[in-house]
Amino acid sequence: MKRFHAAFSMVELVVVIVIFGIIAAIGSDIYVKIYENYIVSRTMNNLQVKTELALDQIAKRLQYRIKDATIARMATSLNTIISAADPNLNDSYKILEWIGYDARGLKGFYNGTMYAPAWNGFIDVDNSNATYLSTPGSDLDNENAIVKAVSHDDANLSDAALIFIGREEDFNISKYGWSPSLNSVYAFDISEHNKTTIKITDATLPDEIYERYKLVWSAYAIAPEPLTCNEDCNITLYENYQPWQGDAFNDSGKNIRKYLLLEHVTTFKFKQDGDILHLKLCVGGKIVNKDISICKEKVVF
Repeated sequence: MKRFHAAFSMVELVVVIVIFGIIAAIGSDIYVKIYENYIVSRTMNNLQVKTELALDQIAKRLQYRIKDATIARMATSLNTIISAADPNLNDSYKILEWIGYDARGLKGFYNGTMYAPAWNGFIDVDNSNATYLSTPGSDLDNENAIVKAVSHDDANLSDAALIFIGREEDFNISKYGWSPSLNSVYAFDISEHNKTTIKITDATLPDEIYERYKLVWSAYAIAPEPLTCNEDCNITLYENYQPWQGDAFNDSGKNIRKYLLLEHVTTFKFKQDGDILHLKLCVGGKIVNKDISICKEKVVF
């Protein structure tokens, strides 16, 4: 007696194969979308972190700026400068520069019981004149060592200058040495020192001595690279140059240090409003045939 076994017909097999094919096509498309979304999300997170870190590095230096000595410079015309607070500031000014006081020296060194400032920011006006300034409580020998250490031996206290606090009512950015044709009459060169006395030998000596001062040894610049770049630029930090001695951030043959802060920058904007500096930084990229952009803003007091 013959036994018959049930089996799929050819039509049923074809239907099943077609159904599996549809499921496989839908599933693979879902997996591709999930992977694409993962790649985009990871890239955007990385860009956000890098942008935030770059802004933090800029802000940490800017918080020790001499606010009235903060300028904007045209990348296409480097001699064209205005104050960062100027209402005429526009997108053609792509370079941000400032003079920063030495916060590490102000904090000083640990003497076993406390942190003693290497410079304390105060002048004894009764025991000072236009050439010799007395700053009791300072240890300028230690400040000299701090400047050398921070600058990797590229600068010392003879490269530094004093900026008196209280001259803002006569503010003029060219007087900080930014203009290439004018010497500084706000930042006074330090020629000699001992622990508590500073000697100034500028051609133009201070016409007035103020009780408070800031000690500066470097200016700083944030600039695109190359300077004429408009999109997809690198931004670079420059330091260890002295505009009060006629230096510029792009001088060749000097020990000016530069550091790459961020790549693929599409926007770097800044504007000072009173004592507050507003920063905006945007980074662009392309991933999975998509253009993406991340923007971060920060306020520095």
